[in-house]
Amino acid sequence: MGFGVFALFTAFYYRRPIPVQPMKVIAALVIAQGLTPGMLQASGMMMGIILLLLAFSGAISWLAKQLSPAISIGIQLAIGLQLIWMGGQMMGETWFIGITAFAILFVSRFLPMRYLAMPLVLASGMLWQFTSGIAPSFNLNVDTSWQLSWPSIHEWTSAAGLLVLPQLALTLTNAVIATTAIAKDKFPGDTVNGQENFTPKRLATSSGLMNLILAPFGATAMCHGAGGLAVQHHFGARTWIAPTIFGSTCLLIALTWGEGIASMLSLIPLAVLGSLLAIAGLQLAWSKRFIDGRPFCIFVILSTAAICLLVNTAAGLAAGFILETARRQWRVFSDLRS
Repeated sequence: MGFGVFALFTAFYYRRPIPVQPMKVIAALVIAQGLTPGMLQASGMMMGIILLLLAFSGAISWLAKQLSPAISIGIQLAIGLQLIWMGGQMMGETWFIGITAFAILFVSRFLPMRYLAMPLVLASGMLWQFTSGIAPSFNLNVDTSWQLSWPSIHEWTSAAGLLVLPQLALTLTNAVIATTAIAKDKFPGDTVNGQENFTPKRLATSSGLMNLILAPFGATAMCHGAGGLAVQHHFGARTWIAPTIFGSTCLLIALTWGEGIASMLSLIPLAVLGSLLAIAGLQLAWSKRFIDGRPFCIFVILSTAAICLLVNTAAGLAAGFILETARRQWRVFSDLRS
């Protein structure tokens, strides 16, 4: 329900296929460590408050201006490689299905009706899973009914340290700054009511507002994402129709949830989902700068990506910023000396 409402709001707010996705670090930690629903709820509300404060204080706009395109591309490269790695692991569950799905999705880019490739691959994968007699990929039959609740003091404090802080750097870079850069590249000069459509402030505002409104009702922490935008654009999404279809589908599933819907969704093979992740990662990782960029620009891109992968996104961001600052200072020093 939360994804549906957020996606419909996004369709109205941006009029473009800006994606809605879970905050990956928060979701992964909650699942892996078995954390409470209250901690998930608290993390969403805190992320909402932080994003709104950064947006309206001007801090997020200032941060985005400090980042050169090379730093942004480096962060995108790192995230893209991570998606490719994750997708490859999932494709390994049934390598023949995964590689076949990846090949179809990749080749579809050069076909006139490429937007049909994804539903075709998903439907074919579900049919194969059903007829092969293999156990479902997921267990989605949950008997717990929805109920309104509120996090305890302990859940607030635990969520702040365990979930919010690790997620913040990834959200600011991938969901706000990198998504802004890709959106401007895919839809140059796009405006709404005479104002620039894609800015860090607008992306932080939409994510912050929706988390603050929806998390109290149990929605997971959500944001936008560079990978989602890249793959939606790859398959032909250009207008508000794509997020409207996604949001409406999510609402329909939420309102009609039952054993039948759960069983159908559990038939999607992990290998097919992996192929989708790998395609998204490939689209996100590639940049024309690898061909026409200057040597130092490529060095910054690769250095930023390497630190992101070896340490974390925040460290990669800092490393890229230091390199770019050193380059500017050297240029000033060289000009003064000459």
